[in-house]
Amino acid sequence: LFEPLRQSGESAYTWQPVSEVPKYNVIPLIVGSLKITLVSLAFAVPLSVAAAVYVSEYARPRVREIVKPAIELLAGVPSVVVGFFALVVLATWVQDTFGTEHRLNVLVAGIGLSFAICPIVFSVSEDALRAVPGSYREAAMAMGSTRAQTVLRVVLPAAGPGIAASFVLGFGRAIGETMIVVIASGNAALLDGSVGHSARTITATIAQELGEVVVRSAHYDVLFALGALLFIATFVVNFVGERIVHGMRRRLGTAS
Repeated sequence: LFEPLRQSGESAYTWQPVSEVPKYNVIPLIVGSLKITLVSLAFAVPLSVAAAVYVSEYARPRVREIVKPAIELLAGVPSVVVGFFALVVLATWVQDTFGTEHRLNVLVAGIGLSFAICPIVFSVSEDALRAVPGSYREAAMAMGSTRAQTVLRVVLPAAGPGIAASFVLGFGRAIGETMIVVIASGNAALLDGSVGHSARTITATIAQELGEVVVRSAHYDVLFALGALLFIATFVVNFVGERIVHGMRRRLGTAS
């Protein structure tokens, strides 16, 4: 599952479960999942945290009442709709703009996936920022700090554990997404570092292949092993996120 297959003096990491000689190496699937997840976080985290800072620290109450629900409503958009948008609109734009070799690739899937995790990162980050006691801001302003200095040097460090938790929870949401990556990633199990090439994730592999395998075959067992691996990874990520949130609450004196 994890070691390269050696044939004709060469080593290769290959996922080809239906070939004459089945190959069940899961490294391309793990790498593909991580690439798409990291690309999505690279887009979603900065935008979501910036939006959370604006809503929490700068927006007027009326604007906050409109912007916050609007962003959080993105969580209600079905994944298949986001995936279809990435397939029809985003893929063409990315290829025309960046000249990618494959139309459906890691970059397209990552950007599409970022729409799904933005509400999570935004909500947790905004709650963390608003949980910072007002006395912190008042003390900083009394010392002569500007609004920007107060936000950058006082509020953000105090809310750091909560923002880190939003990152972890966003990672857990992204690594477990299925529909968007099935539609927009290209589904080619390639092992390379390019974001312009197609990729295949663990979730997409399970969704596409489980319904066609022979029950109790080696392929069937490997897919269930992939599901168990994904469950363990998601559980660990969410557990770490929960501990970070608890640590933030203790630090701010709000833990029960």
